[in-house]
This record gives sequence, structure tokens and C-alpha cells, in this order.
Amino acid sequence: MSEETIFSKIIRREIPADILYQDDLVTAFRDINPKAPLHVLVVPNILIPTADDMAQEHEPYLGRMMTVAAKIAREAGVAEDGYRLLMNCRDHGGQEVYHIHLHLLGGKPLGPMLAR
Repeated sequence: MSEETIFSKIIRREIPADILYQDDLVTAFRDINPKAPLHVLVVPNILIPTADDMAQEHEPYLGRMMTVAAKIAREAGVAEDGYRLLMNCRDHGGQEVYHIHLHLLGGKPLGPMLAR
């Protein structure tokens, strides 16, 4: 997978971003168009285009994405009241950047995702 995304450039720090966390597996940074007071994207440091492209060897990345999101939520003070984790997949799922990413949203009541 050699395609470039804006997230690849953020991971390599080639373009500026408010990076909150980075290790050998994942990078977390604030969304530039936040939908909540806390809106962070957690991305794997390798390019996996969509959730449908994940394979067994990607499981360590996905697990780290979840634990880092929870850590950031606790540090930001939103864990006790609650927060939302969201991953979109492809066009119909609302994915805009084809580099999987986990949205962490919190800091206000978010309400139900879908009408019943």
C-alpha cells in the first residue's frame, strides 16, 4: 500500500497538526473541522484504506487505536460523562479520507446516532 493520504503526511509530521499522541502503531490528532468540543482522530501509522481492508495482521493497530482513544478521553475529562467512537467505511458510510481513522467525540451530549 503505497498511496499517500493527508493522514500519512500528518503521521510523518510533513504538515502541521495538533498531535496529542504518537507511538510506533498509531497517531492521534485534533480534527480540523470538529463536530464536538473534543474531536480527535486516531489513525494507524500504516495505510489501511477502509475498515473492510483490515486483516488479522492489523489487529494490533485497531486495539491500540481503541486504547489510545480511551486514554485521550480520560485525559480530556470526558470519560465519566461519556463519549462516542465512530469509524466510517467507504462512501455510503461517510468516509472522506481513505486511511482508516477512529473519531473520538465528546464534551457535550451527542444524542442517539440514528432515529428509530
